[in-house]
Amino acid sequence: MDIVDSETRSRMMSGIRGKNTVPEMMVRRFLHARGYRYRLHRKDLPGKPDLVLPRLKVCIFVHGCFWHRHPGCAYATTPKTRPEFWKEKFQKNVMRDLANLNALENAGWNVLTIWECNLKNDPEALEVLAEKLRVISSDLSMY
Repeated sequence: MDIVDSETRSRMMSGIRGKNTVPEMMVRRFLHARGYRYRLHRKDLPGKPDLVLPRLKVCIFVHGCFWHRHPGCAYATTPKTRPEFWKEKFQKNVMRDLANLNALENAGWNVLTIWECNLKNDPEALEVLAEKLRVISSDLSMY
């Protein structure tokens, strides 16, 4: 049983956004401050990646642990009401994410995923991202 009435729950759920989330904005500010330039939510790429660095051929997804089911994460809970509905919805999300990742990699893109919980709990998470981008950049400069 839900702890709030259906009208309140509906209002709460409608407030959840897929773009310009707090974790996404953290990543965007961090990368921009370090000189990286990117495009947002490119519709011509599978999954509309949150950030695309065309020069490096990198797509970055900033995933919420709840919606994208971060394995082993405390934030990847399942609501107690209508658990079968949620299980099916989450399963479709995970399968779609995997299909998008495979399509991007097959097209020659480097795909990086940053999880919401890492941004909250690991102060080094953004530095790890920057290091991955430096490695990709140095690999490109070898050619």
